[in-house]
Amino acid sequence: MALKDVKSRIASVKNIQKITRAMEMVAAARLRRAEQRIEALRPYAGAIRRMTRQAAEAAGNASNPPILKQPESENTVGILLVTGDRGLAGAFNSQIVRAGVRAGAEYESGGKSTVWYASGRRGVSSLAFRGREAVGAYTGFTDRPAYANAREIAADLMAAYVDGEVDRVEIVYNRYVSPLTQEVTRETLLPLQEATILEGGEETLGGRAGEEEDTKSESGKQALVEYEPDPEAILHRLIPAYVEISIYRALLESTASEHGARMTAMRSASENAGDIIKDLTLEFNRERQAAITQEIMEVVAGAESLV
Repeated sequence: MALKDVKSRIASVKNIQKITRAMEMVAAARLRRAEQRIEALRPYAGAIRRMTRQAAEAAGNASNPPILKQPESENTVGILLVTGDRGLAGAFNSQIVRAGVRAGAEYESGGKSTVWYASGRRGVSSLAFRGREAVGAYTGFTDRPAYANAREIAADLMAAYVDGEVDRVEIVYNRYVSPLTQEVTRETLLPLQEATILEGGEETLGGRAGEEEDTKSESGKQALVEYEPDPEAILHRLIPAYVEISIYRALLESTASEHGARMTAMRSASENAGDIIKDLTLEFNRERQAAITQEIMEVVAGAESLV
């Protein structure tokens, strides 16, 4: 390889390294903000879960909202994939798509049909590439999702469930653990009877188990809760809020995971670029030394021919 070509490659790799370092710094800054949003959401999500379960217990069988009606049989399953709008984040997007497609294949092998929903351009395009059309495609907000985005997704999923278009809804997303670790998580969103909303156990919120219920007094008796206007009316308002907050939590977890994955990927890319620059510099020095040696030999040969 000519010296000019090696020098050009070194300059090109250095430019790429500058870009990857800048992207790493941007991802790190956005990651800190995403972590703060998750921490702020956890208490609210836990409170919504407790209030909804308490209202359901207080209402008993007096009220049966359509969203609480569980289908007699599950023939159609809706799967929501939570991905990002952009790439350059390692396996962040691909592992979600693979997990979702694998879950869909499991249901289809059992004779059930699947309906696909996707948040993020990467998920929508990946499904289209695999010949699976996304009935619901939600894009353009994965860097900083708002509650309105979660409300839009929740409205479509709840409408499909109530109208009988799907008998079950699952959500697949990356749960944020640390900048180096994101766990692919698959949760059941609907029917609510199979979700954590109506169970007495703990619920994972952002990688940590939810705190124990604080609804009992020191004597161990259930605290008295008065409802106004009544538990049934409150339950009708709490259930959509719970579904919305569950999706919003998944969006925030996915956003933090994406920034962490991109920061890690860009750091690795910068380090790899540094290794390439070292190798190219050594090659450049060897080529230059060889060229100098060749010139010296030509000069000596010329001088000897004149003697």
